[in-house]
Amino acid sequence: MSAATTSPATGPASAQQPPDQRLADQRIVIFDTTLRDGEQSPGASMNLEEKLRLAKTLEELGVDVIEAGFPIASDGDFEAVREIGKVVRRSTIAGLARAHRKDIDRCAQALEFAEKKRIHTFISTSPLHMKFKLQMEPAQVLEAVSSSVAYARSLVDDVEWSAEDGSRTEHDFLCRCVEAAIAAGATTINIPDTVGYGVPEEYGALFTMLRSRVPNIDRAILSVHCHNDLGLAVANSLAGVRCGARQIECTINGLGERAGNAALEEIVMALRTRHDKLPFSTGIQSEAIMKASRLVSAITGFVVQPNKAIVGANAFAHESGIHQDGMLKHAGTYEIMTPESVGLVRSAADRGGLVMGKHSGRAAFRARLSELGYALDDAAIDETFKRFKLLADKKKEIFDEDLIALVDDQIGHAEDVVKLVSLEVLAGTKGPQRADLVLLIDGVECSNSATGNGPVDAIFNGIKALYPHDARLGLYQVHAVTAGTDAQAEVTVRLEDVDRGVVGRGADSDTLVASCRAYIHALNKLLVKRRRTALNAASIAG
Repeated sequence: MSAATTSPATGPASAQQPPDQRLADQRIVIFDTTLRDGEQSPGASMNLEEKLRLAKTLEELGVDVIEAGFPIASDGDFEAVREIGKVVRRSTIAGLARAHRKDIDRCAQALEFAEKKRIHTFISTSPLHMKFKLQMEPAQVLEAVSSSVAYARSLVDDVEWSAEDGSRTEHDFLCRCVEAAIAAGATTINIPDTVGYGVPEEYGALFTMLRSRVPNIDRAILSVHCHNDLGLAVANSLAGVRCGARQIECTINGLGERAGNAALEEIVMALRTRHDKLPFSTGIQSEAIMKASRLVSAITGFVVQPNKAIVGANAFAHESGIHQDGMLKHAGTYEIMTPESVGLVRSAADRGGLVMGKHSGRAAFRARLSELGYALDDAAIDETFKRFKLLADKKKEIFDEDLIALVDDQIGHAEDVVKLVSLEVLAGTKGPQRADLVLLIDGVECSNSATGNGPVDAIFNGIKALYPHDARLGLYQVHAVTAGTDAQAEVTVRLEDVDRGVVGRGADSDTLVASCRAYIHALNKLLVKRRRTALNAASIAG
């Protein structure tokens, strides 16, 4: 960018000014990167079936752009982007690519079947990253920006360019890179706060500066992508929007590397609740937020903290007497949004409707699942209904959370090699603790009796004896689905292989049975992953 076209940068104070009137009431593009940036969280890897399920849920949620993966990174990522592109029709499908032709070619191949496709290419622009990570001079980086964007644009019409570590990039150089990217054909310009270093005033001012100094800035949509290392990801994202950004990159539950990304649910509900100060709109169906949140938690094994904004278990709970008194008089005294607005459906008893129990029929069961946002095929309904009846014989009250846990525990077992037939456990203070297991392995019943340092250890030792493997137990976690001593237990197990881990979940009113189900679920996912890796290796060799 020449000096003749560069005006002085606007000072940080301008970030605190209200948005221009011409920018008010504009639509914000929601770009969800749970499947790409979110999956980079240690232990949060997903298999293909889980990614497809989540992608469909994101489409139902109303997400504008789904970043489905990083195709060059692995065969699994390539396959995920490709398969998601086949089934998702309303949302744009994006694939990530570095500023290399091989990356961009691989990305374009993965997007072949997508109805609406985007190549998202990036390169680092901060002095620190250019010197130590890229080992490139600024002139080389600038050339890479132009050539990579131009090449991507020759393959697809929708190209996004990102300045990695943009919030720590020198303003003059950032302006030159942005201008070059737009000139080469970028339709979206993303300025990430890659390491979560920015603060709202500073980050917002960055967008004001770009709008003031880059002559062709009106030819592209500006985007924010903020990490949460200082707990400011949502605040920084909203500051960017107030100063001209019209796309927000975020994830469900704030999932992501290190401390995570800006949380989609917090972004959307902030825009909706404080429309007086943030006069922007999104296409998100907020009533589907809880379903998406629960699904991400179930797939990754990352339990949502109780005091998490919007989707935490305590987000709409009121225990203080003063608060309860105010709520009884008027809900608005302590609730700035309704539980229903984010998809927290009131119980059937509260609505004067049918209460689920051991006398409930299949039609009522299917209807309640439909109200909760679940559409299962007949086979899945049959199996889940059997589990529901068994649970109803043990519990006096069946809560919505119980039904959700049953569904989450049922889905995703189509390719299971190992299945639980029966489990008996001897536990207590004397020891040794023993687990008597019967498993169905490739259609053959196998039994075993194993001991361990506690009943859970005995169960896991028994499974490993019946189906030997070298995966290491990386996580064992238990939480109650509802309150009460008869509550279902939901157990999360992570098995770690040589390259990546897999997460399994199990639910049952017996914690030990739930533990067994969770371990077997993780083991089955590990076997599927290994089989696909072997098939990919064979196809490459052939």
